Amino acid sequence: MLKKRISVSQKRQITIPIEFFNSLGIEKEVECYLQNNAIVIRPVRENSGEFDEQILADLISQGLSGQELLEKFKELRRKVRPAVERLLGEARLAAAGKAGFSTYEDVFGTEDK
Repeated sequence: MLKKRISVSQKRQITIPIEFFNSLGIEKEVECYLQNNAIVIRPVRENSGEFDEQILADLISQGLSGQELLEKFKELRRKVRPAVERLLGEARLAAAGKAGFSTYEDVFGTEDK
C-alpha cells in the first residue's frame, strides 16, 4: 500500500503526490467523500461510451431516428450520472446497514411512452 504524509494549507488545500496522481490517472476532477472516518478521494472518469452505446442501441431498436433519436438520447444520457450517484449512495448506506433496497424503477424511473 502506498502511503505518504502531506500537509494541509491554511485554506484547507492539499497537494496530491505525483505518484498517486499518475497511478490513478487523475484528469480534471476528483470526487471526495467520507467513509469509515476517512476522506476518500478518487478520480472522476468521463463517460467511457459504454452507456452511450447501450442507450443508442436501445433507442434504435425502438425505431427512433434523426432528430427524435438525438433528443431522446440526450434526455436519457443526462439521467445516467444521477442514477449512478444514487446507486453509489444507496450502496454506501446499505454497506453501513442503514438502508433498505430500491427497485429498478426507483433508481431509473418509469418509461413514459
